[in-house]
Amino acid sequence: MSIVSKEEIQNIRNNINIVDLISGYVSLTKRGKNYFGVCPFHDDNNPSMSVSEEKQIYTCFSCGATGNVFNFLMDYEHINFKEALKIAADKAGVNIDIDVTRKEEKENPVYKIYDISNKFFKNNLNTKMGMDAKKYLKDREISDEAIKEFEIGLSLNEKDSLTNLLLKKEFDNENILKSGLVLKNEKGMYDAFYNRIMFPLWDLYGNVVAYSGRDYKNQSTNKYVNTRETDIFKKGELLYNYHRCKNYSRINKKVIVMEGFMDVIKAYDAGVKNVVATMGTAFTNDHVNLIKRLSNEVLLCFDSDDAGVNATISAADILTKNNIVPKIIQIEEGLDPDDYIKKYGKEAFVELTENPTDLIDFKLKHYKKTLDLNSSDGLSKYVNLATQAINKIDDDILIEVSINKLAEESGLDKQFLKSKIVKKDEKKEEAYISSSKPIIKRKYSKYEKAEMNLVYYMLNDVSIIQSYLKKVSCLPSKRFRDLAKHIIIFYKKNNYINEADLITEIEDEEIIKTIGFLNGLNLKKDYAKEEIEDYIKVIEDYNLDYSIELLKRKLKDSRSSSEKAKVAQEIVELKMRRDNND
Repeated sequence: MSIVSKEEIQNIRNNINIVDLISGYVSLTKRGKNYFGVCPFHDDNNPSMSVSEEKQIYTCFSCGATGNVFNFLMDYEHINFKEALKIAADKAGVNIDIDVTRKEEKENPVYKIYDISNKFFKNNLNTKMGMDAKKYLKDREISDEAIKEFEIGLSLNEKDSLTNLLLKKEFDNENILKSGLVLKNEKGMYDAFYNRIMFPLWDLYGNVVAYSGRDYKNQSTNKYVNTRETDIFKKGELLYNYHRCKNYSRINKKVIVMEGFMDVIKAYDAGVKNVVATMGTAFTNDHVNLIKRLSNEVLLCFDSDDAGVNATISAADILTKNNIVPKIIQIEEGLDPDDYIKKYGKEAFVELTENPTDLIDFKLKHYKKTLDLNSSDGLSKYVNLATQAINKIDDDILIEVSINKLAEESGLDKQFLKSKIVKKDEKKEEAYISSSKPIIKRKYSKYEKAEMNLVYYMLNDVSIIQSYLKKVSCLPSKRFRDLAKHIIIFYKKNNYINEADLITEIEDEEIIKTIGFLNGLNLKKDYAKEEIEDYIKVIEDYNLDYSIELLKRKLKDSRSSSEKAKVAQEIVELKMRRDNND
């Protein structure tokens, strides 16, 4: 890997407009000279993230997230700087030679074990021994393109073929066993998978970290056998096909969530590529956090049997609590997506995905199916469940439409039903009380105001940095002192100042947040020379007062009369300096 120079990094950043980059992930609206959007780095209802086209940085005024194009990519994609640099370079059309292998992958040999196993299984499928497996896949209507795309392979009808290969590659026994691909008993080590079609499972970065092995000859009571959880595979934290889905979901502005990997493969093969699936686990907040990085428009496409419907409602409720109201792709006749595509074809499935059902309609339809509305008890349960569902809606028009429908179905008075619905303002107040503490705007001392203004202008003007170097010995607060230090280091190295370039060179997240904090104060852009002089004088007065206080303590602790006289003289001199400043 060649070393990427500072000039190349700056060139890449200069060739990407941060507004264009972020708008590919988050919907932005221009207000004044900046753009605003819902911050993807915390649970945000109102647009609290500001993106400055002029400065080429973003700042969230709620959680403090701040940075340039590289920081956004690192935080949004959960990648390191080199990976963000490579993505940014690709978007900017700049060719760079850079190794983006993560440190974890380099240091953990289990990743290499999975890479070798994946090549081994794929090769097996394309040999004579894979003919029956290939026929099985063809009968399941899985195309050759899908087999290649999803890297489907085959474990052989031998209990030690992979084990022997890994030993031959000189991996030690401990790491081979850690992978979960090889097991051990009193007779020795043996393959965890044999005579199964192998479906790789990937992590968020596209590394194979596990498998699901399908019995294709009906020789086992277990249709599927999955890799046990390992150091690199935590199925509750991953979504199948996430690494592919990232680009497609941003193009389509939505993501479709399914239950099984086979559903994803068939949907992908049908041309619906913005799809992910949970890996045989219940839907969790970890899944929500991953999905929110793809899109805020989510469609759930689970099986249509009772278990699938219950899973749909459960996942929808978790998403709703996280401020995402999903829509539902309804598949009738108790079919799963895979079976639906087989029965009705790709075009019919695509049409389903393009015409999803509102969550409230889906829930009401389900409740009506499961309850006897002709009985008082059934009707009562239905109305209670319906009003609970309506209460989760944050759309006045949809609430009104739903209440009208419910009144018509139940025969109950519309005003009575309305009384059961929490008003929008009350919902927001409840959410505010339960999820956050009130933000109290504090008053700043004259010293704090002086250092905040001074450092803010240092970020924007070389002449202020020069004045700081000549006249300021130290800032009162550590956070601004640390930022000023980085500004000075950057200026001395580069002979200019630019916030976006400065941020690239800062590794401390708290210092970057301090830049965001200063930008969030909405300080005026223009200033007079006299103002800067006043800030410097106030800070110098603070430093003199602080030094005087330290000397007073020293005077109190002094034992000899000569030492006391010396300290007292120093205090007098400092007081004179301070008074002369006035």
